[in-house]
Amino acid sequence: MKKTNLVLLLLVMLMTSLSFGQRKKKDIVEEQPEPIAHTPKLVVGIVVDQMRYDYLTRFWAQYGEGGFKRLVNQGFNCKNHHYNYAPTSTGPGHASVYTGTTPATHGIIGNDWYNKETGTDVYCAGDDSYTSVGTTSDAGQMSPHRMLTTTVTDELRMHTQKRGKVIGVALKDRGAILPAGHAANAAYWFEGGAAGNWITSSYYMDALPQWVVDFNNSDAVEVYKKPWNTLKPIETYVESGTDANTYEGMFKGEATSSFPHDLPALWEANGQFGLLRTTPYGNSMTADFALAAVEGESLGVDTITDFLAVSFSSTDYVGHFFGVNSKEIEDTYIRLDRDLARLFTALDEKVGEGEYTVFLTADHAAIDVPAYLKDSKLPAGYLDMKGLQAKFAEFLKYKYGTTDVVKDLSNYQLFLDHKILTNLDIDLKEAQEDIAKELLSYEGIGQVYTAHQMWTNNYTKGIPYILQNGYNQKRSGDVLIVPNPGFILYGRTGSTHGSPQIYDTHVPLLLYGKGIKQGSTVNRTEIPDIAPTISALLGIAFPSGTTGRPIGEVLE
Repeated sequence: MKKTNLVLLLLVMLMTSLSFGQRKKKDIVEEQPEPIAHTPKLVVGIVVDQMRYDYLTRFWAQYGEGGFKRLVNQGFNCKNHHYNYAPTSTGPGHASVYTGTTPATHGIIGNDWYNKETGTDVYCAGDDSYTSVGTTSDAGQMSPHRMLTTTVTDELRMHTQKRGKVIGVALKDRGAILPAGHAANAAYWFEGGAAGNWITSSYYMDALPQWVVDFNNSDAVEVYKKPWNTLKPIETYVESGTDANTYEGMFKGEATSSFPHDLPALWEANGQFGLLRTTPYGNSMTADFALAAVEGESLGVDTITDFLAVSFSSTDYVGHFFGVNSKEIEDTYIRLDRDLARLFTALDEKVGEGEYTVFLTADHAAIDVPAYLKDSKLPAGYLDMKGLQAKFAEFLKYKYGTTDVVKDLSNYQLFLDHKILTNLDIDLKEAQEDIAKELLSYEGIGQVYTAHQMWTNNYTKGIPYILQNGYNQKRSGDVLIVPNPGFILYGRTGSTHGSPQIYDTHVPLLLYGKGIKQGSTVNRTEIPDIAPTISALLGIAFPSGTTGRPIGEVLE
């Protein structure tokens, strides 16, 4: 009896052991490996021109559920996202978002800059070796040839053996060209004037595709030739200042800066279709054309990832003209929110919800109108450029006997004539330092650095770190000027940008869709981190000059 019980006990233990082992083995087999990469059908990169981070929070109550709130609530919000270089302007901003690096590496040091080799000013996207397509003007003589590194869009093209399409769309040529990269299928931008057409360059094609011709021949743009009044009752716009004030610009023919703006009556005196750029209708036109591109180019229809790079430029035009605190800027963002919702709804239908990935950021932020800040008893003001130039000219004549030692001033950088300094037997480093010390004594100028400092030091924080990231050894100047916080070189109405100060560097970064976690972070992230983050998500090579790092918290 005891022997029988022992045998039964051993059999039970053996069966239990085998069953457990089989379950364990089965569990191991059923575990799914982590995907090596995500393959959304479409990536949509959105750059909102001149968007401060606090436009998200300030106008939050005015937004619907399908635009900004959809990105924030269902996606990932980087709340402490910054440009880590200066100048903070459109050309460098778009290039940095897509190259994963800064002007020190990609070479786009401004919208325009002084070319030290030719002694002329150059435009970041200008290229007269190509011809215009879709217009008889020279507005299409453009290419990305001055951008020295690849973009995430270039790397996608290479990774997919050019089967993945890349299309860039923006009102501004540079806002379409630089994000689309060197290997893009196309980049399209808007020409104002009497025609109001979307155009391109022979860099991409010899003739416009039929879908673009059809779009230009339709009334898709003409429908926006109408008065601009607030979308909601103006008394609900409590997140902005008074409607009529001295801090805003006025269109030619207007007696006041207040709503409504009668665009048909202002049409001829303000650039005809070009007038639409400085209204929220310019963003709506961009959304219309972007959706036409999705349809016309069959973006996101198969498993090979395509990329649509869209820049909403009207926010910048409106901000420059009316200012950060205007009713116009509030209305523009309320309307942009609706355009974003319209875009996402269409992508849900055409590409499939959960089958595309979106990121939204800005090419720079902006300062509030210094005159308004000053009237509010905050430290702010304007550089007296005429007075500074006169005083500086006297210094140059006294020190060097001539003003010719300075060739150019652009993007807050002085370019010196090295040949003249050599002929005068003046050491370049000493000249840079002497001029820097002189400029530092002027009212409104807070910091000055030299090219020698940029070459010999490795800055890791603060203003010099930001300046060094924007300093390109071949293209940048000899002396770098930083105005005091709150001080700008600009007109007395409207807002601007370009400085290394935090009001120009703090911008949103929202990510949403396939491969993106839901959540947020207050850890500092920087603009060059965007391209390697998207590259890591897609499993493609990083852009060739990448200095940023993937944001690990964002990716599933």
